[in-house]
Order: sequence, then C-alpha cells, then structure tokens
Amino acid sequence: MSLTAVFDTNILVSASLSLTGAPFRCLALAKAEQVVSVTCEEILDEYHEVLVRKFQLSEETARQATGEVRGISRIVSIPGALTGVSPDPGDCKVLECAAAGSATHIVTGDRRHLLPLGQFQDIPIVTAADFLVAVSQSK
Repeated sequence: MSLTAVFDTNILVSASLSLTGAPFRCLALAKAEQVVSVTCEEILDEYHEVLVRKFQLSEETARQATGEVRGISRIVSIPGALTGVSPDPGDCKVLECAAAGSATHIVTGDRRHLLPLGQFQDIPIVTAADFLVAVSQSK
C-alpha cells in the first residue's frame, strides 16, 4: 500500500534547510516515489514566503525549492472554506489539502495546533518520525 502524505510548511522548510533528519527523509521518499506527496498552491505559496521572509533566502533559491516540491507532488485544489478546526487559521489549508488529496497522513512538526488534533476526517496527523515508522510498517 502506497502512503499519501501532505507535508506542512514546517516539514518542507526543515527538509530544505537540513540535509539530514526525519523531514528530509520524508521528502526523499517522495522524490524516490516510495510515497505520494500531495500539496496545494496555498501551501507552496506559504513555503516560498517563509523561505524568503523568515530565512532570507533569495527569491530564486526559494523559487527553486518550491519548484522541487511541486515537481514531486500531486497538486490539488482546495476550497478555502474550512474554519474553526484549529486555533491557527493557516492550518486549515493543510487539512483541506489532505482531504482533497485523499491523503493517508498529514505530516507536521506543529506541536501547538496540528499534532494535538490527532486526526482530521480519519487522516492521522503525525510527526515526520512517526510517518517514517508508518512507511517502514507498510512495506
């Protein structure tokens, strides 16, 4: 069974800035087509913005990083109508993306808002390390 994951922005940023660690390994599995990555334009836009604004990467470097994620992901459209599920309204795009993309997992490092939810529409919300365990158990 192939697992399908939505990687939230903090996982994407962590994978981009460190060539080791669980987030990097999660994206490497998507690049190797061992898991399916699903994302949406809203997540890609936030990822690009964080790389430029918070980490001062150049527009070109951020564009390349965003393009890499786009290239290994299935892009879905989200309605943008979900509200009130998380204390952070920005998390709704991740949840909507997971539902729209029929994800088996939502992968995040957000211990304040997303991880405490545990799941969304029967989709487990897990850390990168827990997702790697799920991948190894699915083989």
